[in-house]
Amino acid sequence: MTTGLLTVIDMQRVFADPDSPWATPRFAEAAAGVRRLLPAFGDRVTFTRFVAPESPKGAWRAYYEQWPFALQSQDAQLWQLTDEFAPRARHVLDATTFGKWTPELARRVAPEGPLVLAGVSTDCCVLSTALAAADAGVEVLVVADACAGADDDSHAEALHVLDLYRPLIRVTTVAEVVEETA
Repeated sequence: MTTGLLTVIDMQRVFADPDSPWATPRFAEAAAGVRRLLPAFGDRVTFTRFVAPESPKGAWRAYYEQWPFALQSQDAQLWQLTDEFAPRARHVLDATTFGKWTPELARRVAPEGPLVLAGVSTDCCVLSTALAAADAGVEVLVVADACAGADDDSHAEALHVLDLYRPLIRVTTVAEVVEETA
């Protein structure tokens, strides 16, 4: 098993539900990639959840004016991990921000890294987390086929931007990560 930490970003109902305003069209494909990654990391997995703040502040006020449906308590169904992942999530990190690079996540990453990212959406929360972790000096691997974006073009564009940050950030595949951890 790898010494790195797999962080599964926001595999929540709000992104899985096709009727949600925040539906991620290829959520099921990202979930399939995550399923293939989990055994390689054992207990070195953190799941994250994007949740609404009790009271938005600053620019977040305008954001939630655009998305008022999302101002629900952190226990609301839309914020729950999907039924597939909820029972597997031994460690869950909640954040009211797109980026999940928090002090708590930083403590969970082994000094030798890497931080392996999968989940949704590539063009928002995955991107925000990867850039902040790389700025902190952590090696980041983004698993392209275990991520999904708001749409195919946004996913591809985000992966392109992330790959520009080599060697701090490396875009990879499930097969490559599993092979490296074998």
